[in-house]
Amino acid sequence: QVQLVESGGGLVQPGGSLRVSCAASGSISSISRIVVRGWYRQAPGKQRELVAFMRSGSANYAASFEGRFTISRDNAENTIYLQMNSLKTEDTAIYYCYADLIGSNTRSWGQGTQVTVSS
Repeated sequence: QVQLVESGGGLVQPGGSLRVSCAASGSISSISRIVVRGWYRQAPGKQRELVAFMRSGSANYAASFEGRFTISRDNAENTIYLQMNSLKTEDTAIYYCYADLIGSNTRSWGQGTQVTVSS
């Protein structure tokens, strides 16, 4: 019912910036109930960790990312963004967005976008 498509990943040098996007789509019966919430990431050999999410119009960040990363959402386009600045090699990971379907217990995930920070 919910499809999430991420884009914007790639290779960036340490200290650089990158913006990833996540666009949501769905069936006619679900599109108005889709809320794209936020981002997780998973680095090689590590567990998936929360990066940031939106709730009630406010941005929330895991402590490790506050100040460097900025999450925003375009409600009209049902798209969420993650602006990443001052990137470090340890930010190398696959970044996943997720969305909730209002009125159900369903959480949907994007396919992930690779971010590689390397010189």
